[in-house]
Amino acid sequence: MKNHIAFFRQFRSRFETTGAVAPSSRFLAKAMTSYLRDRRTDQPVRVLEIGPGTGPVTDSIVRLLRPGDVFDLVELNEEFVRILKERFATESAWKAVVQQSTIHQMPIQDYQPSAPYDFVISGLPLNNFPADLVQVISDAYFRLLKQGGILSYFEYMYVRPVRKKVTRGADRDRIVRIDEILSERCRQCRIRRDNVWLNIPPAWVQHLQKT
Repeated sequence: MKNHIAFFRQFRSRFETTGAVAPSSRFLAKAMTSYLRDRRTDQPVRVLEIGPGTGPVTDSIVRLLRPGDVFDLVELNEEFVRILKERFATESAWKAVVQQSTIHQMPIQDYQPSAPYDFVISGLPLNNFPADLVQVISDAYFRLLKQGGILSYFEYMYVRPVRKKVTRGADRDRIVRIDEILSERCRQCRIRRDNVWLNIPPAWVQHLQKT
């Protein structure tokens, strides 16, 4: 409950980078981590979570990590970073993988890891960002993926189609451009889309593969 309260406070003060009134549901977290759960290799993997917030999806990831896996988290919001560090220090499932996990407080476009990732899982509210930034972030997703790696991200159902209908002027232009960027990525690379109705609001989870 305290994490829900903290999330709502950040939503009120930083809507443009928080983007939701409540953390992701466990059903959304399960969909976001489905390819990690069903990994097809016995070798250690590298996992990157972008925009973990208070950690609802992180909680699913830490329970799927195996010995030797590497887990990096990139989060810009300092309050969310504090909460994540507290969870790694106090919750048993998180403590079990703390030596494999590193939190980086920075914008994802500035993140330069030592090696690319098998799985990139993103909770960034892309519809809230300037279109040019969405392009930069989309490019960063694929820069950070290994060849054959999987990107999973979510978006709230029908937000862009509705906003294209009801907004005007510069904001409509922004939404149209974001839709073009993400639709083209999905056209080129999408391997599956999951519908998650049990979330506030309901969401699509897009799974894309770098080929």
